[in-house]
Amino acid sequence: MKKILSLASVLLIALALTACGKSKESSSDLTQTKDTLTIGLEGTYRPYSYHDSDNKLTGFEVELGQQLAKKMDLKPKFVESKWDSLVAGLDANKYDVVLNNVGVTKERQAKYNFTSPYIYSKSILVVKKDNTSIKTIKDIKGKKMAQTVTSENGADAKRLGADVVSTDDFSNTISLILDGRADGTINSNDAVYSYLKEKPDTNIKTISTGSEITSLKVAGLIQKNNPKLQKKLDAALKELRADGSLSKLSKKYFGSDITNK
Repeated sequence: MKKILSLASVLLIALALTACGKSKESSSDLTQTKDTLTIGLEGTYRPYSYHDSDNKLTGFEVELGQQLAKKMDLKPKFVESKWDSLVAGLDANKYDVVLNNVGVTKERQAKYNFTSPYIYSKSILVVKKDNTSIKTIKDIKGKKMAQTVTSENGADAKRLGADVVSTDDFSNTISLILDGRADGTINSNDAVYSYLKEKPDTNIKTISTGSEITSLKVAGLIQKNNPKLQKKLDAALKELRADGSLSKLSKKYFGSDITNK
């Protein structure tokens, strides 16, 4: 009888330990480096992620990454890379998530997971103030548009018949327009308005894209084989939305709340 009781006690202890082990699963078990959330971004795309006058990495998605990591009891680590190599870096396990104004598309969803959206972005057309040849989005046919080639805006420019002039960051894009090397650009309204907030005297104007380009959901990009990390990030985003932190960040960097539909 004592042996039977002893065996039962051992089994109960083992089950209890197993349950404790499960309940103590931490976010760090879901990331490539223990206790760290490694985030891929460009670091050159104001106001999402950029270097300030002291060369400190800052921006909407930088602070968002910091707050997400804090909610998950992790330390944020940022890895900077050009847009064209960001997704390849995710494939190569260089980071856990990409926070870089990444649009949710069917093509990407087929290969990757996304967090819940944290920005709802609308693209607008930007040209020089004295440009009279482009009055609507349809007028860009045959014109030179400064775009990141692999971006959604770049694809839209090509679809609408424009010749794409390759650019790798927003400041360079504006320079190409001002110097006459490009006729304009299709870009997100949040990026454009944030730029004009910083430099209101810039010789550019905006033109609505109307119904030619639909609004874009922006979210974090994650590998398909890590649904648990997606769940943790979504939970953290939900908290930041509920406590007003996400809205506050948006108003700080964009001048308005672009985190809702």
